[in-house]
Parts: sequence; structure tokens; C-alpha cells
Amino acid sequence: MTFPQFVFRNVVRNKRTYSAYFLSSALSVLIFFIYALFIFHPDIKKGVTSATAVQLMSSAEVIMYVFSFFFVLYSVSTFLKSRKREFGILMMHGMTRSQLNRMVFLENMLIGIGAIAVGIALGMVTGKLFLMIGSKMIGIAPLPFYLSKRALLLTLVAFLILFFSISLFTTILVRVNKLIDLFQAGEKPKKEPKASVFLSLLSAILLIASYFLAATATMQSLLFRMLPVIGMTIIGTYFFYTQLSVFLMKRLQKQRLFFWRKTNLITISSLAYRLKDNARMFFMVTIVSTVAFCAVGTLASFNVMNKQIKAQFPAEISYLAKDDQPVHQKHLQQIETELKARNIKYTTNKVPIKYVAISSSTDRYSPKKIAVVSFTDYIKITKAAGFDANEKQLIGKEILEMRTAILSEAEPITYTLEQNHLKLQHEKITKVIVLPMQLIMSQGIIVSDELFKKLRPVNTEIFTGYYTKDLGKTAGMGKNLTKNGMSFSSDKNSYSMTVSGTIYENQMNMYKMMLFVALLTGAVFFIAAGSFLYFRLYADLDYDRRQYLTIKKVGLTDQELNKIVTQQLALLFFVPIVVAFVHSAFAFMALQSFYQLSIVTEIIIVLASFLVAQLIYFFFIRYRYLQNLRKTLI
Repeated sequence: MTFPQFVFRNVVRNKRTYSAYFLSSALSVLIFFIYALFIFHPDIKKGVTSATAVQLMSSAEVIMYVFSFFFVLYSVSTFLKSRKREFGILMMHGMTRSQLNRMVFLENMLIGIGAIAVGIALGMVTGKLFLMIGSKMIGIAPLPFYLSKRALLLTLVAFLILFFSISLFTTILVRVNKLIDLFQAGEKPKKEPKASVFLSLLSAILLIASYFLAATATMQSLLFRMLPVIGMTIIGTYFFYTQLSVFLMKRLQKQRLFFWRKTNLITISSLAYRLKDNARMFFMVTIVSTVAFCAVGTLASFNVMNKQIKAQFPAEISYLAKDDQPVHQKHLQQIETELKARNIKYTTNKVPIKYVAISSSTDRYSPKKIAVVSFTDYIKITKAAGFDANEKQLIGKEILEMRTAILSEAEPITYTLEQNHLKLQHEKITKVIVLPMQLIMSQGIIVSDELFKKLRPVNTEIFTGYYTKDLGKTAGMGKNLTKNGMSFSSDKNSYSMTVSGTIYENQMNMYKMMLFVALLTGAVFFIAAGSFLYFRLYADLDYDRRQYLTIKKVGLTDQELNKIVTQQLALLFFVPIVVAFVHSAFAFMALQSFYQLSIVTEIIIVLASFLVAQLIYFFFIRYRYLQNLRKTLI
């Protein structure tokens, strides 16, 4: 037998241990290759949506590549630690240090090349399907399958470099100690796990503090709290597994009535050792899973943002004339002609908007002039938009203020007008925003009819709103008047305009595209997290066999074995996932501050989907694990 043949057979013999690592690596190659097919596809035209899609997928490729590097490095280092006994046998039979390094290098390269071949082959087989799904989500014409040489070469070279670098590096990780140490690596009694009370308390404090800050975050405070919360959560999670979880297990062992009941003694004692031994792995699974949940959940919640289009743009088509030029009447006539050509029923309203000069304001960021609408006109366009117009009648100097969501929680502003130094302070903000705030410089006020008549404006603009019951049908209207559904006044034109249908269509395409990228990347992260659990579990299989064989000799039944294994596997599989769920839930609480509508439904769907996937994976691994245990115990 030649040396390469020996290496090949060595990998085949350990196929059970390497299978999850191999499949995860192949999946990373597959997704990387799919992204490359999109990026280098000749039919992706240059446009806002397509260009953004290419940028997103390019960024996803970089993230995927960096993650794959650390995933492969961690996996290989774990395998090396579990093979010390095997290395001892080989060294005893005359294998030199250089031959051992060569064997490890060739094994890693063999697995890596196999993963690259399988990943690219799967990409070629499923590429057409992914291109069809991706093009539909991006909102472009269906893309035919095209095998780009650049996509193939990029994937091949990138992952060959990755696996070669790690294979070279892992030869340094091979530690050849005394033969007796190598032989006894899996048989030495484990030290009793210990936990620091201080670090356990620190973990609890950091996690509780980070949860509190996330749950109480507002739109204004979220950006400032984000980095401290992430830092505290990561540190708190690490100490939770290395210290707090072990501390809790030790406390549980002191509860004699519970600890000495049936098989609890074996389950809890074994779990304390497993938590301590696998703390770093649990930490990585939790963080990786949290990133996957948050990425997919955040983008799934963008669907709620699209539902807010109606709230942000109450009129399906809004037109704001800055002056009284005849061209405005021509534009309005064009809009009405297009509405009739599409058989869209509509109502329309015209209201004047006065811009009054401000001499001072309690808000230093306030503009030099502010948009003012009369109360009667406000009620009129509120009803036209289909909103509840139940507002208290304004009298005298009473005002209501229209604010965007980002300013909704700001302190009340007092405006001092240049006209007679009149001071205006709002009692409350309006229930709805009836004018596209992008058109009136993001702030506006509603005043009583009598005050509106007395105001001397710097200039007056005429707002015309077209209201329909089918927002989607207006997509693409007024292409010559707007760009991507919006147009603002400039030196070349004297009008501003928004088309809700076009804005909604663009946002939906962007949302679907980002969700497509996030789902692929999240799937790789989630499966990699499962792989960590899988190969760590099988790395301890020989130790577990000896342990259960010893217990079986003193009367452990098959039913009790099933119960113990199921309990331990359930805790090992679901503790990191549950912790990741809790982390994600508080992250989504903070994210809720960005939305006027609830994102609970979308988040529950995302987390439930991940939970179902984890349950399927758990039952599959449990079945295989029990099979392997019983082979030894028979």
C-alpha cells in the first residue's frame, strides 16, 4: 500500500466523523459558487436593483469566505485533538514526525478538494434553480443558466487557497508528546469541573444588563447602545458556558432528592463535564446561530416596512407644485390620463401649503421655514387617504405637528415666527401623516383655519393628491417625471412628486433580494452550527461507549440508556439554540423601535422555522448516535 492510498483509506474509515464537516464545507462552496454565478452573469444589466444585488452578493461572498476559514480551522483542530490515540499507534509502528505532518496535510487537502468538487458539482446541477429564484426575487427577467469561467475559477482558486493554507497550518497544531500520553489521551480521568462565583455573577449581570438595554432601546438610543450591548452579550455568553452553567449544575447536584432520583445522577454529572469540556463549542454555536437568526429575522421584518408605505405616502400619487407655471397643469393632466388608461378609479384633492419664516426655534436643527396646513385641509386629505380623521378642532394658536417616526419621541418644539414674533408650540403630534414628509422637508404643522388665513407666507405651494384603492397598479407611472418613483424640485424643475406603487415595488424587490442573500448565508451559518455539535459529539463517542458499557454491567436497561442519551443530547443541542433564541428575541425588541407596525409575526415565523430544522436534525443525530452506541454495548 502506498502512502497516498493509506491516507485515502484513513479518511474513508473516519467518514462518520468527517461527514458533517465535509457536507458543511461543500455547502459553503456551493453557496459561494451560486453567488459568483450571479455576480458574473452577463444578463444582469446595469441598473439600481441589479447593481445593488451584485454588491450584496459580493459582500456575502467575503463574509462566507472569512467564516469558512474559521469554521474549517476550528473543525480541523478539534479532529486533531480527538485522534491522539491513533497518532500514538502510528508513531509506535515507526511513523516519523514528518510523515505524520504529511499525512495530516494530505487528509485535509483530500477532504477539501472533495468538498470543492461536490460543492461546484451541486452548483452546476442546481444553478438554474437558484438563478430562477434569485432573478424573481431581484425583480428582473429570468436568468438562463450560464457557466461563467470567472465564477468557476474564483470558487476553485479561493477554496484551494483556503484548504491549502489551513492544511499547512494544521501541521503546526499536531503535538507529538510521549507515546504513553498519546495512548492515554482518551482514558485519563477528567478533572472535576469548577466554576468561579465571581465570573458566574459577572455573566448573569452582563446578560441581564444587555437584555435591559436592548428591550428599552428607542430609535434615537439604539445606535449608541448597539456596540456596548453586542460586547456585553458576547462576553456574558462566554462566561455563561464556562462558568455560570457549571455553577448551576453544581448547585443542582446539591439538591439530593432530585439528584439521586433514578438516572438523574448520571445525566447531571455527565452534563456538568460536557458543559465544561464543550464550553467554547457551545459559545461558538450560540453566537453563529444568533447571527443567522438576526440576519434572516431582520430582513424578514423588512416586509413590515413595506406595509408602512401607506402610512408614509398616504396619496398613491403626490404632486407638489412650487410655483404657478403652466407646466404643472400639463403634468397633472398626464397623471390623470395614465390613471384612466390603466382603468384605475381615483379621487383627488388639492390643498395649499404655506411656508412661513421662523426667526428662532428650540430645536437647533429646525429649518428656516416650515410647512403649514390648515386644519380643514388636513381633515379633508386625511379622509381622502382613508385614515381616521378624529382630531380635536383647533382654535386660536393651537397647533398639531406632523413628524416622521424618527422624530416622534423628540421633545416638543416651540417656533417663533418672524411675523409678529408669534410663538407656536404643539400640544401633540398628529395621529397620521397625510403629506409625504420627503416633499415638505420632513416637518410640518397644522394650524387653526383662522390662524392659517392670517399667516403671511414666504411662498405657497399647491399639493395635489391622487388616492386609489390599489397601490400596486400605480407602479411605473410618470416615468418621465420621476426617478424610481420620486422626484424633487431643482434648478431644472419646479415640482416634487412621489408614486407609491413604484416606491413599493422597488422596496419589495430590494427586500426579496436581501432576503434571498440572507437565507443562503443564514443556512450556511445554521448548518455549520449543527456541524460543530455533530463532530464534537462523535469525538466523545469512544469515551461515552466505555462509560455506558461500565454502567450497563451494573444493570442499565435499554430504556434507561435511551432516556439518558435523549436527555443529554437534547440539552447539548437545544441549550445553545435556546440561548441564541433569547439573544435574538431581545435584539428584535430593539429592532421594533424602527417600525410603527408590529414585527412579531415575521420574527415568530423565522424562529419557528429554525426550531423545526433543529428538531429534525436532533432526531436524526439521536437515531444515529444510539445505533452506534448499541453496536458496542451488545
